[in-house]
Amino acid sequence: MDKEIIIDRVADILKDTPSAEQIVKKGDNRHKRFRILARYMVEKAIEKDALILESDGLGIAILFETFPNEKENFWKESKENLNLLFNVTGFKNALKILKNQKYIQQQRPKEGAYLYCWFWGIVQNSRGTDSKVGRYMKDRFLKIAERDKLPLYAETQTKKNVIVYRRYGFELFHTWKRDDGNTMWFLRYIPKSLGGIGDPNL
Repeated sequence: MDKEIIIDRVADILKDTPSAEQIVKKGDNRHKRFRILARYMVEKAIEKDALILESDGLGIAILFETFPNEKENFWKESKENLNLLFNVTGFKNALKILKNQKYIQQQRPKEGAYLYCWFWGIVQNSRGTDSKVGRYMKDRFLKIAERDKLPLYAETQTKKNVIVYRRYGFELFHTWKRDDGNTMWFLRYIPKSLGGIGDPNL
């Protein structure tokens, strides 16, 4: 599938995502800012071989295999962060975003590899509790967790997503009442091979 189509779809999904809504600065050209953020995410996912697509591209996930203390290329990372700072978040949001990200990262494993679901979205007309696209995407990345024998971590600020995650065998292990009044839920999926219950539907 054409990369620009994927970027457009991720940008549209991000507009309905509380975490993205909070970091993308308000004002003119906001659609352009969402698209810059979407491009950054998609290109990083392609670079890391972390992009998962449903066959028609109606479902999109970014699933990183993560190693604690792994270092990115300093200069490349700095350039990317400055681009996001100028064109997406703005300076006003920067310190709050960094503080929140530090807290989020502290909830993940301190040692041992794990999978991290950085993004999971479905285009608007294909959503719903009985969505075939949603089930397909879920099966894809849970099977990766089972195959690679790695726990899978995710977080969400949407209560209904917590219900969906738990139905798929995720456990809720932490709840964060943020200073801004929002709540973030932290979840993890432990494969059966690691002693977890797994997804009963797999």
